[in-house]
Amino acid sequence: MTNGRKRKVAGSYFVSTLSIALVLVVVGVLVFILLNARQISDRVKQNIGFSIIVKDNVNEAEIKKMQKILETKPFVASSLFVSKAEAAREFKEALGEDFEAVLGYNPLLPSVELKLNPVYANNDSLAIIEKKLLANEIVQEVSYQKSLVQMVNENVQRISMILSIAGIALLLISFTLIRNTIHLAVYSQRFLIKTMQLVGAKSFFISKPFLQNSMWFGFFGSMFANLLLLGGVYFLQKEAGNVVDLMNQHLLITMVCVVTVCGILLSLVSSWMSVSRYLKKDLNDLYH
Repeated sequence: MTNGRKRKVAGSYFVSTLSIALVLVVVGVLVFILLNARQISDRVKQNIGFSIIVKDNVNEAEIKKMQKILETKPFVASSLFVSKAEAAREFKEALGEDFEAVLGYNPLLPSVELKLNPVYANNDSLAIIEKKLLANEIVQEVSYQKSLVQMVNENVQRISMILSIAGIALLLISFTLIRNTIHLAVYSQRFLIKTMQLVGAKSFFISKPFLQNSMWFGFFGSMFANLLLLGGVYFLQKEAGNVVDLMNQHLLITMVCVVTVCGILLSLVSSWMSVSRYLKKDLNDLYH
């Protein structure tokens, strides 16, 4: 093979790998958005307040005992005991006036403030939890914002549906672009494919080198895409500071794995489809 031919082949490989990498960057961005959207959704749901108002004549030891039991339940992410005195102090700070001086007593009741695990932050689950809590004789009332819970869940479902539709569309577009890239690489070898078939070579034997090359295209393309994505995430985190945590190790590893798998699989499928296309054609059709 002449030096010019080698440079041409190397250039073709580089262009194919770069094209796949740029497509996979779009896939990676989508995966990153989906993963962080789920994390943000869980964070919002965890901040939904759930207050257990305790009767006035219950001593602190009994309330803390109930709190300890609640902390073992799967629906509880965290809990906080608020005594009558603490409730009064917080209310005074919010109100800006000393209501105890006016009333002559503290009418507020002690409570246990719960933060929920995201999976239980829906009205159906909360209704069951509320019923169980009210069965406890020391509990006077259970308070949470039903309208807020419903609104959060509706918005999460709406956003998830939009992102899912966008994800499917982008994945199809990505597959089409990668398929076209691989097809161009196979196109230059169409006569070789047909020649091997005419001398009796099996389909898998003919496809094997093309599949291997496409796998490497996908792998190196995904590695380049992951470097660009990780660099982008690092830059965004640097700009955002402590406002939001984008450098979540689990999410980044998931993103890298998804991009790598997509790169290899989409390239393999595209290569198989392109080679099969030329195997099915007549020799005369290859000139068109």
